[in-house]
Amino acid sequence: MASEEIKSKKQRNDECIINCLPEDLIERIFLRLPVSTLLRCVSVCKHWHNFIRDPQFVVSHLQCAPRDVLLFFQQESVSGEPYPSDAILIDEAWSPSTCAVPVIGPDDFLFGSCNGLLGLYTKTSTIKVANLATGECLHLEKPAKNVKGDHFSFYSFAFHPVTKEYKITHFLGDCVEGRPHNKDRFSTIQVYTLGDEKWKDIRTPEALSLISVRNSGVVNVDGKMYWLTEEMLSSWQHAVMSFDLWEESFAMIQLPAACEDHDYFGPRKFWIRDIDGKICIVTAQTSRYGPKALAGELQIWTLDNTVEQQRWSQKYNIKNPPNYIPGPHFVHRDRILAQLCSDNVYAYELFGENCDVNLCKGVNLLDFSPRKPYNMQSYICVKSHVRLDVYKKAGIVRRPKQLEGWQLKKWETWKCRLSKLADLQCRMHKFEHHLLEVAETMGKRCQFLKDKQHNIAEHVLTELKQVLQHKPDNPDQLRSIRRLNWVGYSQAQQKLEVRLSKTEDMMKVVEQAQDMLDQQQPSSSRFCSGLLVSFAVVTMPINLSSEISNL
Repeated sequence: MASEEIKSKKQRNDECIINCLPEDLIERIFLRLPVSTLLRCVSVCKHWHNFIRDPQFVVSHLQCAPRDVLLFFQQESVSGEPYPSDAILIDEAWSPSTCAVPVIGPDDFLFGSCNGLLGLYTKTSTIKVANLATGECLHLEKPAKNVKGDHFSFYSFAFHPVTKEYKITHFLGDCVEGRPHNKDRFSTIQVYTLGDEKWKDIRTPEALSLISVRNSGVVNVDGKMYWLTEEMLSSWQHAVMSFDLWEESFAMIQLPAACEDHDYFGPRKFWIRDIDGKICIVTAQTSRYGPKALAGELQIWTLDNTVEQQRWSQKYNIKNPPNYIPGPHFVHRDRILAQLCSDNVYAYELFGENCDVNLCKGVNLLDFSPRKPYNMQSYICVKSHVRLDVYKKAGIVRRPKQLEGWQLKKWETWKCRLSKLADLQCRMHKFEHHLLEVAETMGKRCQFLKDKQHNIAEHVLTELKQVLQHKPDNPDQLRSIRRLNWVGYSQAQQKLEVRLSKTEDMMKVVEQAQDMLDQQQPSSSRFCSGLLVSFAVVTMPINLSSEISNL
C-alpha cells in the first residue's frame, strides 16, 4: 500500500505540466517569481526543491531581482519619547512600503546591505546578519565588547565576488587608558568571514582618522572597502583609503584636483558614496550661517578603475543642493535622494552633468516627521533566498539575549501607542457598521411614510441613500498595526481621521432624519431611538476625535 502511494506521488510529479518543459524554460519562469513565491514552491516536489535551492539558480535569481531603495531610520528620542528603528522600502515605481521589516528590531543599527542580507547590531547584544526576504537570522559574537563611542559607520558588510565570501569589518579605536575607545584614531581593522571560528585583527599602515570615517562613511565595491582619511599634503587635504578584503592589503588613492573655494561660504564637507557600483566622492561647501546646510554647488566625482590606471571624472555638478547626503547610496536610477529643510524625502531626476535641484522634477517619497533630520541611511537592496544555515555551525555563532527588542521595558509606551491605534480602528469599524444599520432602518421608515403620503422632505431621504453608499473599506478585515512601519502607521492614522470626518457628516444626516421623524410620527421615532439615541453612540465621534489627536 505504501509503495503504491509513493508510486502515485511520483507519477503526479512526472505528469506535472511544468516539469515536462525544457529546463531553461523552467528556469526563466522561476527567475520571474518573487522570493515569497519561491519559498512556497520549494515544498511542491523534490525536483522543484533541488532546482530552487541550487546555488547557481540562487545567483541567477539574485542578478534578476529588482533593486529597491531601503531608507533606514535608527532609534532615537524625540521630545523625551523613544522612537524605534524603522525601515521603508522604495520600489521601482518610487512607492514607499507600509509594512515593517520583521528582521529589524527596535534597537538595531544597520551597517550594511549585501545580496539581500542585512548587517545589524545593537549596543548591548550580538551582531546580526539577516535575510530581508526569508527572515532567517544569524547572531555573531562581537569582536570587542563595550567599546566606548561605537558607531554604525565603524562596521561594514560586504561580499567578495572572487572568493564568494561574506565579510564583516570593524574599525577598532586606539586604546585610551587601556580600553578601546572609538573617538579619534584607529590602527586596527577587525575582519570576520562568515563561517569562520573567530575574528581576525589587521593592523593599518599608520594610525588613521576615525572622525573622517564617521563624517564621510564607508563603501564596498568589488571586494574592496573604501573610506576617506585626512591627508594634509593631498588635494582637498583628504585621500581615499582602500582595503582589499581578499589580500588584506591597503592602498591610498589621491582625490581629483581641488577647485578654489568661495570665501563667502563655509568649510567644505566630503562624503564617499557608491553610485552604480562605482566609488564616488561628494563634496560641497557649507553655509556660513549654518554648519549643516550646504551652499554653492555639490560636486560628484566617480572613480574609473581600469587595468592601466585610476582616473577621476566629474559625473554631476548640482546647484542648490540638498542639506543632507544619505549614504552609502543616494543616487538610484538617475534620481538623487534628497532630504530638504522640510520633513520630507524627495527623489529628484538628474538631467545631464549640470543640474539645479530647484528645477528638477521631484517625487515626494515620504514625511519622516517627527524624526530628526540628518538621521537617515540609504541602501540599494534586493530580496533574495541566500541561505544562512550553512554558517550556523561556526563557534562564533551566539544566541541573542533572552530580553531584547520589543520585550524591553523602554518600548512599552510605543507598544501601547500601537495597541491604542488598533483599538481605535476596531471601535471606528464597529461604529461605522452600527451607524449604517441605523441609517438603513431610518431610510426604510422614511420611504414607508413617503409611500403613505406623509410630507417627507425629499432631500433627507436622498442624503440617507448617499450615506448608505459610503460603506467602510474592507468591512470584514482589520489590518494588524504591529506589521506597519512608520509610513504605514502615519497613513493609518490619517485614514482614521478621514473616516471620523465622514462619520460625523453621516451622524448629522441621521440626526436630521430622526428630527423629521419626530415631527411626522413620534411612534416611528421611538422605533429608531433604540438604535441611535444612546449616549455612548452619539458621543462616539467626539471621544474618537480626542483620542486620535492624542496619538
